[in-house]
Amino acid sequence: MAAGPGDRNSGPAAGARFFCTAGRGLEPFLMREVRVRLQAVQVEYVSGKVFFTTCSDLNMLKKLKSAERLFLLIKKQFPFNVSSVNKGKIYNEMQRLINDDPESWLNTISIWKNLLELDAKKKRLSQRDANLLKRKMGENDTIITKKLKAEQMQKTQENRECQLEKQVEEETLAQGDFLTSREKFQLEEHQNEAAEAAGTPSQNDLTFRVSCRCSGAVAKTFSAQEVGRIIGIALMKQFGWKADLRDPDVEIFIHLNDIYSVVGIPVFRAPLASRAYIRTAGLRSTVAWAMASVAEIKAGALVLDPMCGLGTILLEAAKEWPDAHYVGADVSDAQLQGARDNLKAAGLEDKIALLKVSVVELPLPSESVDVIISDIPFGKKFKLGKDIKSILREMERVLHAGGTAVLLLSEAHCRGLTDGEESSVPSNSDGRRTDEPGAQKCLTPEGKTGTSETVPPSLEASNQERLPKMPPFGSLVPVECYKVSLGKTDAFIHKYKKSYSSGL
Repeated sequence: MAAGPGDRNSGPAAGARFFCTAGRGLEPFLMREVRVRLQAVQVEYVSGKVFFTTCSDLNMLKKLKSAERLFLLIKKQFPFNVSSVNKGKIYNEMQRLINDDPESWLNTISIWKNLLELDAKKKRLSQRDANLLKRKMGENDTIITKKLKAEQMQKTQENRECQLEKQVEEETLAQGDFLTSREKFQLEEHQNEAAEAAGTPSQNDLTFRVSCRCSGAVAKTFSAQEVGRIIGIALMKQFGWKADLRDPDVEIFIHLNDIYSVVGIPVFRAPLASRAYIRTAGLRSTVAWAMASVAEIKAGALVLDPMCGLGTILLEAAKEWPDAHYVGADVSDAQLQGARDNLKAAGLEDKIALLKVSVVELPLPSESVDVIISDIPFGKKFKLGKDIKSILREMERVLHAGGTAVLLLSEAHCRGLTDGEESSVPSNSDGRRTDEPGAQKCLTPEGKTGTSETVPPSLEASNQERLPKMPPFGSLVPVECYKVSLGKTDAFIHKYKKSYSSGL
């Protein structure tokens, strides 16, 4: 997952301030990822968002796997007090998001434009290299053709002079075509550069759209449409920008709640979580990647998902850790067909093997698997009941001593495995264990200097809930537990290590 130092040199020189949205409970995974993949600094979080500074370019930023969306940060400040003042005063405070510090807006727009222009330049250079390679291959084909003709001429003595004259004529025409192609190529390059320069709007000619999300007390006082209209009018007055709801140059994102007010610019139109290589979505891709990231997948390892469904976990793992061997199993023909379609769309048909077998009757030798990662089904359609123990027992059998199992379990699964025990461990409300290293929770908004404060551990300790602590299951010993959101429900990522040979 680590990036080479050269990958970041072409990004914002002094580092730009970004934030990502994340599913509840995935903040610790995203914090670790931006530190490792982007060499990010000043990494902080609030619930559902991670803030960081990095010099990475768009090519590196789009590789983030645990984030939902990526934004350039314009402002982060305390929430608006909607309980004790009238609407007119709050309107003025909202407009001050723009009017009090227009320079921060212009600076962020400048960074946004530079990122896009740099990315366009890289794509143009890449296309030019491809064109040069294609032209070189064409020249080689011409040379080979000439050699073949020369050999034929050596074998034939008749009409030698005519053939020699014809060869000279062909070479002259070929040289003329070559010069013409080169001139056309140079002309196309100049045209591309001119088009890109003309296609990048100046800061005074921008069109924009405001996307707003309100929650908590703010949402009870103002609708998202009201806030969007207030901010839009302020932007038009301050910068002379024009509103365009259909195809704007830039989108302004605003999130107002009871904890903070955040304003930013989406870096990409499509969410990072919408993987281009997944044809049919199953488990949320960010959760699947998070599970694989804690599984300690090493080169040459055999990784098994015995209830693979549409193969999302295996796809995420194989994309990030391609040097391992992957096997997926399921009893459903429909699920396996969907998995095959996903593998084909991702170009991983030869990388992931699929088997139609039951999770409790795996056709694998005992202790033959290095890593098991699986989303154990739950809900009305999947009532496993006591079968959860049979499933874990078979997983324990095929996993070798020292191997890792990462399972996504529901609360019902946890109760089934603990037999109603009330054992639990402290965990922060975002699903992070209290021993999570390097996690800083930022609730204090940033000023113009970009600095921020963190909540002291004593305050964090007061905001805890109890997570189910799984007892050892045979030789499977629980190591970590994370509570994550799946939308309408929550689940738990449990990591186990096999401590000894099960002898099965």
